[in-house]
Amino acid sequence: MPAMKNIVILISGRGSNMQAIVETAQAEKWPVKIAAVISNRADAAGLDYAAAAGIPTAVVVSKDYPERAAFDAALQAEIDRYAPDLVVLAGFMRILTAPFVEHYAGRLMNIHPSLLPSFPGLATHQQALSFGVKVHGATVHFVTADLDHGPIVAQAAVPVLPDDTEHSLAERVLEQEHVIYPRAVRWFAEGRLKIEDGRVQLASQA
Repeated sequence: MPAMKNIVILISGRGSNMQAIVETAQAEKWPVKIAAVISNRADAAGLDYAAAAGIPTAVVVSKDYPERAAFDAALQAEIDRYAPDLVVLAGFMRILTAPFVEHYAGRLMNIHPSLLPSFPGLATHQQALSFGVKVHGATVHFVTADLDHGPIVAQAAVPVLPDDTEHSLAERVLEQEHVIYPRAVRWFAEGRLKIEDGRVQLASQA
């Protein structure tokens, strides 16, 4: 049985991926403790969900820090109070500085609503529609200093339908996010992920 892993989840809004991770971890009895949910916004709806679930919450308000480096240092100090084995970005809408990312190298995970390396950044669903791609999706990856890059853990694809709008496509992608993000976090918790030459290797289950 793998040792219990501490996980800290960062959110900026409703935290639907955070909820998916928390609920799947409970249902599947992962060897994890959700140590804290931290937001850069005091009004993030996901904080209420986490508190109701008995998970410690904290807020480090990004607007209180004029420089990104100062905010990241304060955020890092708050995260490290919980001694995390893994930090999960779940709709955390901040670009993180290189020193922050390096501090959590190999234990900082993100989900992005596109099939990376296609469509990094914002408005991914509109980009997909504008380019006329036939397949879109989501990617779980380890975070590096390059925005929306890093070793890919898992991906899920959805077809782009002729009558899709940005909203309808986003909803279908989000359904898949709620499947692959918990799965990727569970693999980490079970010690099955290894990064070799910039690529993620998934070990078979013991």
